[in-house]
Amino acid sequence: MQQRNYLVTAAAGKTGVHTVRHLLEGGHGVRALVHREDERSAALRKAGAEVIVGDLLEHDDAIRATEGVSGAYLCYPVRPGFIQATAYFADAARRANLDVVVNMSQISAREDSKSHAARDHWIAERVLDWSGVPTVHLRPTFFSEWLTFPWVRDPIVKEGKIALPYGNGRHAPISAEDQARVIAAILAQPSTHIGKTYPLYGPVELSQQEIADAVGNVSGRKIVYSPTSIEDYRKHLETYGLPEFMIQHFLEVAIDYQNGIFAGTNDVIEKITGQAPQTIDAFVAANREAFQ
Repeated sequence: MQQRNYLVTAAAGKTGVHTVRHLLEGGHGVRALVHREDERSAALRKAGAEVIVGDLLEHDDAIRATEGVSGAYLCYPVRPGFIQATAYFADAARRANLDVVVNMSQISAREDSKSHAARDHWIAERVLDWSGVPTVHLRPTFFSEWLTFPWVRDPIVKEGKIALPYGNGRHAPISAEDQARVIAAILAQPSTHIGKTYPLYGPVELSQQEIADAVGNVSGRKIVYSPTSIEDYRKHLETYGLPEFMIQHFLEVAIDYQNGIFAGTNDVIEKITGQAPQTIDAFVAANREAFQ
């Protein structure tokens, strides 16, 4: 396999840090775009990545970041500005004549989504398509890491319950590392993937109570699923000081979850990487301390 140079945006984030590692282990050069210099960027540099500080909402930063690389992983947080950032990035990718952009979207991305963030992801997909840049869209269901976010983890640890307004919905949790393996594999060998949109799932679709049971099995405690209302969920999220854009997204995707938008599973990860994705039991076991 030919060794090339790749850009990883949000390189200190959940999928980014693992993507950097997999690309480096494959013998590729990696340019890691981060928002700031800190211990996470220092770790990326120590691992062998070229670290640059920049902002995807700055056109010049996008041009600088993509110059001289063969492909890029585009990832943007749940915050306003993704469409603008995508337009800047698409222009920069065209200038750099990239072979591939792997775009992190989400399973709820669609033109009639009530979530502003999810609809932004759908429009961002279209912007990349219209640009003519060779692109692969990834649409993952909920990350396994969702369980470790404070507003989800704290009720588990303090009260022994998963308190989410997810009704009887189900999903197959997927780890960030499994997604990173897909991203790295597509970047390294993009030709058969260009133009495709891949829904990404973990190996087993579970109810919230089955997820609670998995956490309980590892932590040695009884964990229950205690469904909450959308109104109470908003109040809970507000206590964590989350921005309204993020809260609005979480509330709308909770309704999507109830309606089955996040459900399903497939074998995309195993087909692309040759390795089955991690189970939720394995994820919880690997992150045991988070649930103590």
